[in-house]
Amino acid sequence: QVQLVESGGGLVQPGGSLRLSCAASGSIFSINSMGWYRQAPGMQRELVAGQPTGGISNYADSAKGRFTISRDNAKNTVYLQMNSLKPEDTAVYYCHADVRLTRFGGSHDYWGQGTQVTVSS
Repeated sequence: QVQLVESGGGLVQPGGSLRLSCAASGSIFSINSMGWYRQAPGMQRELVAGQPTGGISNYADSAKGRFTISRDNAKNTVYLQMNSLKPEDTAVYYCHADVRLTRFGGSHDYWGQGTQVTVSS
């Protein structure tokens, strides 16, 4: 019903930058929020940054001051600009969207397939 397609991951040196993108498509009535999570090997998935529609962005402490989340609501797209990357940022990054499929229906969680970000020299 709803697909999230991510792009922009890759290999970058410490101190470098990457920009992740995620576009939502399908039977979308409205999007309550979009955000980014990450999961490193052997670790639980954790929130990196989130942005409610019309609300204030929130960030993990590890992302504050280095990462910026933004959205293009007309395109149902969310971005994550990552600067000053560190080796500990290495993880699979997942896009998340909280979506309403109908006007009076409940919201549903959707996830992207994940994109690998590797920070290494």
